[in-house]
Amino acid sequence: MDKISQLHDELLLGILSLLPNAKDVVATMVLSKRWRYLWMMVPSLVYDDSYQDIDYGRFSRFVDRSLALHKAPVIDTLHFKLGHICGSGDTLIGAAEKCCVRKLIIKIDDTSSRSSKTDQVILPMSLCSGVHIMLADLKLQNVVLVDVSTPVSFPSLKRLRLKSVKYPGNEFVNNLISSCPVLEDLVVKQCSDDNVTILTVRVPSLKRLSLIQRAELEIDVPHDFVIDTPSLEHLKIVDYTYGSRVVKSTMNRIITASMDIFSPQTKEILGSLTSTKRLFLCLPNSKDAYPVGNIFGSLIHLTICTCETEWLNVLIRVLRDSPNLKTLKIEQYHNLRDEDPRPCWNETSLVPEYLLPSLETFEWVDYEGTKTEKQVVAFILRIASCLKQATIVSFKYIDHDKKLEMLNDFPVSSRRSPACMLAFSWNL
Repeated sequence: MDKISQLHDELLLGILSLLPNAKDVVATMVLSKRWRYLWMMVPSLVYDDSYQDIDYGRFSRFVDRSLALHKAPVIDTLHFKLGHICGSGDTLIGAAEKCCVRKLIIKIDDTSSRSSKTDQVILPMSLCSGVHIMLADLKLQNVVLVDVSTPVSFPSLKRLRLKSVKYPGNEFVNNLISSCPVLEDLVVKQCSDDNVTILTVRVPSLKRLSLIQRAELEIDVPHDFVIDTPSLEHLKIVDYTYGSRVVKSTMNRIITASMDIFSPQTKEILGSLTSTKRLFLCLPNSKDAYPVGNIFGSLIHLTICTCETEWLNVLIRVLRDSPNLKTLKIEQYHNLRDEDPRPCWNETSLVPEYLLPSLETFEWVDYEGTKTEKQVVAFILRIASCLKQATIVSFKYIDHDKKLEMLNDFPVSSRRSPACMLAFSWNL
C-alpha cells in the first residue's frame, strides 16, 4: 500500500519542492491518479538546463508548457540555473510573465565548458513586469541587463542580489536600486566590464548592504561608492581594487561592519562607523584610516586581520579609540604577500593606561609564536585589567618542548588580571 500518497497535500507539495529540477517534479504525474495534478501546485520550481543533454528549443518548450499548466496562485521560488544552453532571455521573460512570483533567481553558470561570452543571457528589466507587484526577493547572476523605455518599479522587493551583472551604465544600476522603496537587503558584486564607475545606493529603508569588488576590475579606472542609507544596520565592503573609495556616506545606525579593503582611501567610510558594535578590519594603513578624534564608543567586538603590513598600527589606533571594547580577536584571514614586510613591535609610542579598560575576552587564531606576536600577546595580558579569558590557537605542528616554551612565555605573574584563564590550542 502506498503510504506516501496518503499524506496531506501540504506535506507532498513540500516534498516535491525539495526536488532539484522541475523535470523531476513534473515526472511524478505518472505515478498514480493521486499524483497526476499535484505537481501543478508545487510552490517552488527549479529549471536547470544541465539536468539532461537537451537543446535550447526543447528546454524552452518544457519551461513554457509546465508553467502554462501550473495552477498555484503564487510561486514562492522560481529558479533558473542556466549555462549549457543559455540561448536568449526570451524564455525567462515569457516565464516571468505567466506567473506571480515571490522569489526569482536567474543564475548563469559562466564556468560551464559549453558556455562562452557569446552565450550571455541578455535581459531587459521588464522581465519582472509580470511579477514585480509581489516580488520580494530577486537574484541575478552573470546576466546582461539592457535598458528599456518603460521605468520599472519593485514596490514589494525587500532583497536584491546582483552578482557579476553587466549594465548599460551608472545611471541604469543606480535607478534600478532606487526603484525599490522598501528594500532591506542589498548585495552587489561587481565584475570587469560592468560599465559602472560610480555605484550609488540611496535607499532609506535599507538595513543590510554588501558591496564586493574583486581585483580583476581595472585598477586604472576609479570605482566610487555613494552610500545614503540612514536606516542601515549591517555593512560589508570587500574591495581588492586599489582605486576605489567611498566619496559620500550617510549611516547613523550601524551595528555590525566588515571592512576588507585594499584601497588606502578609507577615511570617509570608517568615519561613519562610530556607532558600530561589531567591527572587522583588514586595512592597508592606519595613518589616514579614519578621522582623528573619532571614538568608537559603542564598539564591543573587534576583529583584526593580520595579513597587511600595517595591521599592528591599525590595531593600536582602534584600541585607543574604543573605550568600551570587551572582545578582541586577531586572525590572519588572507594569504601573506611574500614581498610585503611584517610589522615590528614598538611599545614606546603606546599609552598603556588608556588601552583596554574593559576587555574581557581575547583570542588569537593562527598564532605562530613569532617575536612580534609574543610581544603583542604579552602586552595585552599585561594591560587588560578586566580580562577573563585568553585563547591562543595555532594551526601549525608544534612539538612538546615548544609547547612548554610557549606556555612559559606568559606566566600568571605577568598578567594584569591574575584571574584570567589562558588557554592554548594546537594542531595535532
